[in-house]
Amino acid sequence: MPATVWKGYLSFGLVTFPVRLFTAARAKAVHFHMLHKKDLSRVKEVWYCAEEDRPIDRSEIVKGYQTSKQEYVVVDDKEIAAIAPPTASAIEIQQFVKSESVDAIYFENSYYLAPEEKASKPYSLFMAALTESRYQAVAKMAMHNREHAVLIRPGAGGLLLHTLYYADELNTGNRSEPAQAKFTAKELDLAKNLIRQMAGAFRPGNLHDAYRENLERLIEQKKKGQKITTVSQPRKTPVIDLMEALKRSLKSGSAQPSSTRKPANRHRAA
Repeated sequence: MPATVWKGYLSFGLVTFPVRLFTAARAKAVHFHMLHKKDLSRVKEVWYCAEEDRPIDRSEIVKGYQTSKQEYVVVDDKEIAAIAPPTASAIEIQQFVKSESVDAIYFENSYYLAPEEKASKPYSLFMAALTESRYQAVAKMAMHNREHAVLIRPGAGGLLLHTLYYADELNTGNRSEPAQAKFTAKELDLAKNLIRQMAGAFRPGNLHDAYRENLERLIEQKKKGQKITTVSQPRKTPVIDLMEALKRSLKSGSAQPSSTRKPANRHRAA
């Protein structure tokens, strides 16, 4: 059974039933250890007290929030648990919104929201009501020392829960609004035709992390003492004639959905 991230209750009006939260996805990456260059031994992280100029044990460490220079408020785990809001044990639905109405920029992490065995009927009822009404639930729940805004929606086989960024957590200052450039109706038609020709069903299984695959190949080749296969980077040039670039795109293989195109062989041995 997968590890439970959170467990508590979900309330739908006066109907309350127990649920569990499981991680829906986890990013995969190639992780490297830090080694001593001289003898390739593992480098260990050492907790160090700058005041006493010596390493200390983890048991000597407490949590502290800095209020001013060299001044901290120390808080322990029991004190944090004592001030947890009711949403630490119950998901509180705030409102229902139409499907697709929440901009994807607010999505943070995704989870599977599953019922306890004895709560299958109210869970199924709630999911069916969301599905047929085409609504999604906006709620609040607390975990990992934080109260999250969440979105609950029906998925393939069960409910999905997405933690959301709060509005003040979006880096709106980084958003840029490009100047409105003029284009012709013909250019717009060509761009729309290109989109239609490249359109297709979303197939996540066709998407691969080429960087991770290349790193794994690099490690395997070095392990076996083989020549390293490098990747030639394509040369990109700015588009000068937009109309001509669109026409050429429609005629070339780039007008096919990327999931149906065969990747070009740009690898070469070092």
